[in-house]
Amino acid sequence: MDEHSEQQEPRIVDDVTAFKLAFRRLAAGVSIVTARTPEGRPVGFTATSLASLAAHPPLATFNMARVASTWPAIEQTDHVLIHIVGARNRAVAAQLAADNDKRFDGDHWAPGPLGLPLIKDVPAWMLGRIVGRYPVHENAVIVVQIEDGGLGEPDEAMLYHEREFLRPGEPA
Repeated sequence: MDEHSEQQEPRIVDDVTAFKLAFRRLAAGVSIVTARTPEGRPVGFTATSLASLAAHPPLATFNMARVASTWPAIEQTDHVLIHIVGARNRAVAAQLAADNDKRFDGDHWAPGPLGLPLIKDVPAWMLGRIVGRYPVHENAVIVVQIEDGGLGEPDEAMLYHEREFLRPGEPA
């Protein structure tokens, strides 16, 4: 017997715990989604759920909790900016994942297309028009059609894994 067959991790029978622990082990790309409230206040959050849906037309999706502080703005707006972040954006990703009252403190953003908050110095950004909001329990899948975008300087990728922002290591 090898050392792996002798070691067995305990089986988790609680569905929520199993879900959280398993998904912590799935490395995910990091993005930031920004919008404005109807009153014009900038809002945003760090997301690991961004995915491409189709190339023709160009569609992307992201998921969020409908109890999140940013949800009322996402529910009421037509457009969002989606930022692909890299390793140099680690501090900004952490800031946009923290206290919602302090997410836009500082000079890490400026008004962008349609007046939406544009995070500075990201490898890429896309302007998306919301074409669908699909409630699922207390969450929602948001579908956007990409209407515009821009590229910044290339950067090393950043992943979220085991509750940390990381750079990918050596090829597998």
